[in-house]
Amino acid sequence: MDIVVFGAGGRAGRQAIAEARRRGHRVTAVVRDPARHGDLADVRVVAGDVTDGASVERAAVGHDAAISAAADLSVPPREFFTASARALTGGLAKAGVHRLVVVGLASIMPGASGAPLMDEPGYPDEYRDFYLGHAAGLDELRNSELDWAYVAPAGDFDHDGARTGQYRVAEHGDSASRITYADFAIALLDEIEAPRHHRAAVSVGEA
Repeated sequence: MDIVVFGAGGRAGRQAIAEARRRGHRVTAVVRDPARHGDLADVRVVAGDVTDGASVERAAVGHDAAISAAADLSVPPREFFTASARALTGGLAKAGVHRLVVVGLASIMPGASGAPLMDEPGYPDEYRDFYLGHAAGLDELRNSELDWAYVAPAGDFDHDGARTGQYRVAEHGDSASRITYADFAIALLDEIEAPRHHRAAVSVGEA
């Protein structure tokens, strides 16, 4: 397949690229400034703005599916995630790309109580604006007609762990859960190759 990855320079984006190449797919890596990402090897690297629909369309034409791991901490979270969701869904549709997998956030997924994990007692609150920004972006996806999947870690990432080659779909968010970026990327690529979740948000954790 031909897969376009937005936010390719970050940890999740890089692992998605590595997993896609491991499976033999062709990848276009979209970043804001290609000159800063000369280490992205064996892929086509292009400049793009994930908050601009025309830029998304140009980068995505000719591809079979898209992954977005994009974030911009210099922009207010609600502004960034709503703009990027609108640009992605609109730009991909115009480019003829009908499958999008988005890297999500555990905080907005349902916890054991059924409420969002961020609203459960004791959950860290200092990044609440970021959580709410992700939630707003997910709402924009729900308003689109694109075939998307929002894939979030059940808790957080294990930044130092090794690839195990496995993951599990979690029943709910769990702040104690951890998954490596490499194993999380397996879940992303599985949703590209053999989609199981359509216009839905899902949590994944270590198997």
